[in-house]
Amino acid sequence: MSGADGVPAVGGTRLVPPPDPIAAEYILLALRLDQHRPGIVDAYVGPADLKARVDTEQLVAPARLRDEAAALRERVAREVTAPDRAAWLTVQLRAFETLAAELAGAELPYAEEVAACFDHPLRWWDEAIFASAAAELEALVPGEGPLPDRLAAWDASLTIDDARVEAVAGWLAARFRDAARARFGLPEGEAVRIGLVRGQPWSGYTWYDGGRRSRVDLNLDLPIRAPELVAVVAHETYGGHHLEHAWKEAELVDRLGRLEASLLSIDTPECLLSEGLAELGRELLVPPADEADLIAEAFAVAGLPVAADPVRRRETAERAARIGRLRRRLGAAAINAAILRHAEGRSADEVVAYLTEVGKMASERAAKRLEFIDHPLWRPYVFVYAEGEALLRRWLELVPDAERPTRFGRLLREQLTPSAIRAEIEGTVVTG
Repeated sequence: MSGADGVPAVGGTRLVPPPDPIAAEYILLALRLDQHRPGIVDAYVGPADLKARVDTEQLVAPARLRDEAAALRERVAREVTAPDRAAWLTVQLRAFETLAAELAGAELPYAEEVAACFDHPLRWWDEAIFASAAAELEALVPGEGPLPDRLAAWDASLTIDDARVEAVAGWLAARFRDAARARFGLPEGEAVRIGLVRGQPWSGYTWYDGGRRSRVDLNLDLPIRAPELVAVVAHETYGGHHLEHAWKEAELVDRLGRLEASLLSIDTPECLLSEGLAELGRELLVPPADEADLIAEAFAVAGLPVAADPVRRRETAERAARIGRLRRRLGAAAINAAILRHAEGRSADEVVAYLTEVGKMASERAAKRLEFIDHPLWRPYVFVYAEGEALLRRWLELVPDAERPTRFGRLLREQLTPSAIRAEIEGTVVTG
């Protein structure tokens, strides 16, 4: 009997080929780390016997896991002949070694922790970038009074009723799916379902279930604005995480037999590229020139009052698209906030003040961002969104517009690393 995606199944469970020894040790190492810090393994769709083995064995000490990660890196250098696979495993294992060392009690400086976890240097973002975006927002956001108050009023006017969020998100996912099919192709049998949650530090999350299928949760802790929902759904579904995970399972796991790709890990280099491609994918599916049209349609699907007047709806959508792009530029202020918190030891109040004053976040959203920054699992992760996007944007812009979907497709299907992307930008080649 076969599953809907054509992958053999028994009793509803996908059968996957046994991993080679390197992949098996990689998977076991990650699963053992996850027992110490749940969430390090974001998803696992590989052989069930490896998971069962870890679930039933005695807990392995973090110091031993650190040493095993280092030893496995040495084995990769000796035994893995495919350069791209060797490079990918090497940087992933360096991140595992760092995480295990931290769990064992090591206290790395924040910049070293981030660089080791993500194969990419940490940097302080020039605050002139944020000042420029804020100045443009000052002129663009309607109303009188301080900018944060005007942004709050603007947001309130475009907030979707909670009861409508799931339907609007489903409509958006279908639109993005059609565009992704035309631009990048879709692996056979892929599918997404969307749900709503509360009590999480993130706005949206993709849970990959395997067999080309994902569940996307949207967080209702804060009101959801229509323009924001357009961005979040694209990020989590098509052009973003679901599409990447589905294609990598199809290409790396099922076609090439690289079973290490059946495990998705947090706080490792794959995350920097994954978040960067999820930020950029929307632009390839819906070019900036077309973004306002989609937002205007979303207003109507969401039943917002602004949709009743076609002229006002169009003007508001155009303004919303521009405001959204400026706010995404301001989003990198969270990196500076994390540096203040974890490298300079600033207080929670000081960090929230930075996010509101420099990042122009509403106080409740700044507090939510601080929750993310302070979370043991996510404290280095805040770095990956803006840095991943910046890195991959430079890489995509090296080729003409017509070639960018093909280049983006490499991110969906290949084992790439941040250092390999930097090397391509610089015109060199990484061999392992």
